[in-house]
Amino acid sequence: MESPELKKLDCSSLNCPMPIVKIAKAIKTMEIGEQVEVVATDPAFKADVEAWIRKTGHKMISFVEEGKSKTTVIEKTK
Repeated sequence: MESPELKKLDCSSLNCPMPIVKIAKAIKTMEIGEQVEVVATDPAFKADVEAWIRKTGHKMISFVEEGKSKTTVIEKTK
């Protein structure tokens, strides 16, 4: 089985709630099992994305913080 292409979403320089709004829109266009990589610089991004994951039931595959940049990979589960 081929791995689906990892979609990329650049939310750098966007503040809350825009990164979550963009993630929600991207997830709606994806198939179950597809993943999206999101890069953000909003200081509250980690807390925001963790809350959104709990609320929506999708899966956070990874989260990496490097300086001001935060990168997460989210998998659509439903």
